[in-house]
Amino acid sequence: MFKEFLEEYSLFRKIECELPQTMDLLPKPPVNMSCRNCGSIQTFNMINDYYEFCEYSKASCADEKVRLLYECQSCRQFTRQFQVYISPELNYIYKFGQYPEWEIKMDKNLEKTLGKHSKTFRKGLVCESQGYGVGAFAYYRRMTEEIIDELLESIVDLIEVDNLEEYEQALVETKKTRVAQEKIDLVKDLLPTTLRPRGMNPLGILHSELSEGLHAETDAKCLENANHVRNILTFLINKIIQSKEAAKQFTSSMKSILEKKSKK
Repeated sequence: MFKEFLEEYSLFRKIECELPQTMDLLPKPPVNMSCRNCGSIQTFNMINDYYEFCEYSKASCADEKVRLLYECQSCRQFTRQFQVYISPELNYIYKFGQYPEWEIKMDKNLEKTLGKHSKTFRKGLVCESQGYGVGAFAYYRRMTEEIIDELLESIVDLIEVDNLEEYEQALVETKKTRVAQEKIDLVKDLLPTTLRPRGMNPLGILHSELSEGLHAETDAKCLENANHVRNILTFLINKIIQSKEAAKQFTSSMKSILEKKSKK
């Protein structure tokens, strides 16, 4: 959990966890991040102590700000630094500083598929990187509303035969509303198994997250919701691309085999 927090969490996004009482017991997990010197993903190890600015190693963690200095284990030169705040109750932490800054990058397949909508997605990433939860959620929500029709139509080829007629009828109904949540609600239970990892329904979860009111939630809650919406959209789009590519390759291979047999 601590490793994921350092590698993936943006500034001011809280992670709830049970923390030790003293600094000498805080974890120092290695992280895998990009090294500017090596030009690739490398393993970084923490090279300083949490209690470097305290009088002794068993200083209390509660309500403290700590610095984490990480060094690339390949070049031994490039370093990454995190500033982390530990809550008074030892039940959550968040980053309030990071260098190099949280990387604003888009998945290549996602950017290509989104096309003109990728600008909206990138604005959401920028807000998320700065801890602006309301702004990030608003941009991701807007982008979802812009692409939802295309997204639902692109799934048609993946729908199982038993559900195809019902899905196509539901798709017609989605044209009668402009509300993204209502569109998703009409089709979310008809998703193919390929888009339901471990039985979980990404469209159902997306519907739930989008239903959260922007004005009713705190900035921290919106930041958490924004992260979920981003991850779900990225999964769906990439999974659809992979499934269609696999089907295309299968069809091509079958066609090639049948053509060879017909020539014999």
